[in-house]
Order: sequence, then structure tokens, then C-alpha cells
Amino acid sequence: MITGLGLLVPITALLPLTAILLVNQRSPYQTLVLRGILGAIATLVYALLGAADVALTEALVGTLLSTTLYAIALRSSMVFRLELKAGVELAPERRELLERWLQQAFLRLEVIAPAKNAQAASLAKEKPGLTEPAGLPVHGWLLSADQLSIASPWLSNQLQGLAGAQVWQRAGGLIATGAGVANG
Repeated sequence: MITGLGLLVPITALLPLTAILLVNQRSPYQTLVLRGILGAIATLVYALLGAADVALTEALVGTLLSTTLYAIALRSSMVFRLELKAGVELAPERRELLERWLQQAFLRLEVIAPAKNAQAASLAKEKPGLTEPAGLPVHGWLLSADQLSIASPWLSNQLQGLAGAQVWQRAGGLIATGAGVANG
């Protein structure tokens, strides 16, 4: 029969293996799951060593709390805010193309209507220092039904390196960084 200490070596060997997998993940959601697994393994190691107080602290703070906070941070920050210019409508098929493209970068699409942004602009005049709607940045603009302008050159390069960019362009879409629009 294997005792608690007999289980210690194989379980402890899982710690660096899980940590390496965690660091090498591309998907933030997979890192979230692996962080929870890493905390659970650490908790088990502490319990096998007889440190119940440390195991409980690791389980509650190191695993449960940090994983929950990380999930909340992911949910609120992994978003691409697209402002529609006045008079521009986002057709359902275009929206689907954009959503599939952004999912390749683990981003959600949030469309901001011009009226909402106009309200935010008036708020920004009253309270300087705020950006776009409710103090949140806009990452791109839909200038016409098929002209997409991405604010950040870095984000534009990252997104244009994905297969979704070619799909957008094959469907007649144009992609630009900042003000100019170029056809790829």
C-alpha cells in the first residue's frame, strides 16, 4: 500500500510539469484552468506534508480567489470595442466574420453605436481624462460597411496575422491602422 509520503514524489513532480504547461499556453482561458490545477496540486502537496493550514490557505487564496479574480479580469479585458461611425450599420454576416476573426485572438466583439459614443464625448468634455464610452477605449472603427480601422498598430499587426484577416479581405473588407485604409 502506498502511504501519503509515497504519493508525495509523483504528485510533486506534477508541479513543475503543470507550471511549464501554464507558461507555454497561448490561450488565456487554458492558462486559467492550468492555474487552478497548479493550485490544487500545491494544496495536495501541502496536505500530504501535514501542513493543513498552508493547504487551506493555498486552496482558498492561491487557487480559488486568484483564479476567480483572473477570470473576472479576463472577462472584462479581452474585448475589442468597435465604434460604428454615424450612418454605418454592421450587417449580421459582417459581424459574424468579425467575431470569428477576433475569437482567433481570444477577443470578444463589443459594438458601440455612434449615439452612445456621442454621449460619451459630451461626458468627456465635462470630465477631461475620460476616453470614449464610460472611460473605456475604442480599439477600432467601422468607417463604412467594409472599411475597418484599427487604432493600435501593434493590435493591427497581431490581428492581420490571423486567418480571419484574409477572410475579411476576401469578403471585400478593407483593413487600416489609424486613419488610412489599405486593401490587403
